[in-house]
Amino acid sequence: MRLSTVILPIHRWNEGQKIWQRAEDLGFHAAYTYDHLSWRSFRDAPWFGAVPTLTAAAAATESIRLGTLVTSPNFRHPVTLAKELITLDDVSGGRLTVGIGAGGTGYDATAMGQQAWSPKERANRFGEFLPLLDELLTEPSTTREGEYYEAVEARNIPGCVQRPRVPFYVAATGPRGLRLAAEYGQGWVTYGDPRGPADVPADQAPAVVAGQLAKLRTACEQRGRDVAELEKVLLQGSTAERPLASLDAFVDWAGTYRELSITELVIHWPVPDSIFENDLAVFERIATEGLAQLG
Repeated sequence: MRLSTVILPIHRWNEGQKIWQRAEDLGFHAAYTYDHLSWRSFRDAPWFGAVPTLTAAAAATESIRLGTLVTSPNFRHPVTLAKELITLDDVSGGRLTVGIGAGGTGYDATAMGQQAWSPKERANRFGEFLPLLDELLTEPSTTREGEYYEAVEARNIPGCVQRPRVPFYVAATGPRGLRLAAEYGQGWVTYGDPRGPADVPADQAPAVVAGQLAKLRTACEQRGRDVAELEKVLLQGSTAERPLASLDAFVDWAGTYRELSITELVIHWPVPDSIFENDLAVFERIATEGLAQLG
């Protein structure tokens, strides 16, 4: 099992770079950031772009993996996104992981003047977006026409440092998204129950993830793929569980999900006066000692 962190893109870089470097010093496997235009309670507070932030982080670190968790079609087009990802993979020396999902109904959904898409349209768009992005990142030239997205002789030379392309970690809980994860993903991402933390007691949250894993296994079997080939990533922070309250709480939480076959846990870097407020000293102790105590 690996331990990673999410660093929100809320810091001016003279301070932000210290956090990304500290994440590397603490031994996190990866440091991710959210790819939004603005987000939830941070709507009227500083919020920077994900790709420039990750590019700066790549230049400020040496070994930690970096990535989005997650990017989506809400305000992205596969052609332009592919170019940015190839560049970021190059700058980072092949340390990029692309967390990617269908998007939602938050501020991103309407910031460019469009109406928020229905769940069906989000799924339809994602079903086009992901295969096209896959092709753009693996082929030197791509031409493809779809209902929502197209590419016309889009060039992506020299391609990714990582071959055949940067890994996709697909965030999905529904059947169509899980099929895409089984076909295109090198990893699968869940944040637990999609209904929200108020709807599922903490002691029932592992059962929800276990059910999602069973559906992922079925999707892989239907694709003729071994589910063991995929990383299974759990993003903390969207359930009633409180694994960052203490080292012991984290160890119990991590042990539960390791038994369910989760291979990577992602915890939020503490942000004072927010939903991610946690004791930084406890957080750093979790980072350096937590997984070792699992035995």
